Amino acid sequence: MTEDARQVFRMDNEVLAFRFTATLSDRASTAPRERLNSPARLRLWLRATEFDVPSVSSTDLNSAIDLREAIYRIGAAIAADRKPISRDIHTLNAFAAAGHAKAALHQDHSQWHLTKSAAVRDALGVLATTAIHTLGGPDRPRIKTCEGPGCAGLFLDTSRGANRRWCSMNTCGNKVKKSRARA
Repeated sequence: MTEDARQVFRMDNEVLAFRFTATLSDRASTAPRERLNSPARLRLWLRATEFDVPSVSSTDLNSAIDLREAIYRIGAAIAADRKPISRDIHTLNAFAAAGHAKAALHQDHSQWHLTKSAAVRDALGVLATTAIHTLGGPDRPRIKTCEGPGCAGLFLDTSRGANRRWCSMNTCGNKVKKSRARA
């Protein structure tokens, strides 16, 4: 039986790089939940994100987690109005530079073409590049961490009043509202 990515991962974040950081959930809790716990899980996530990778090694998994955590630490620092750590910025830039994916427009959609010899490296390069555009772009002041209990996930606050508090109303927002209703 193959797993369905929608049952394993939260795929609702509109920012690809932040969706990737959500593969470690409940970050602010006493028991964060690692969803990338095997090379097969990383492959599942990449394929669900439309990166066609034929296989994933343990080394690829370790690299992906290194990138994910660098993206998260930079985003959390920005959300807290702190300066990101230089080592994380170097890691992010190195992953972006290492990728050789090519974007292509098809009739009804865009797609990333990855090299056959280094598909995972290329996919991670795309993730790093999209993170750079978000973390260093004009929306940088709108990066926030979720206020949901135990969450601390990254999101881009696109609300008109810039007053969004949760990464997703369907998950964290509803949990808070249900908790208030019970009280």
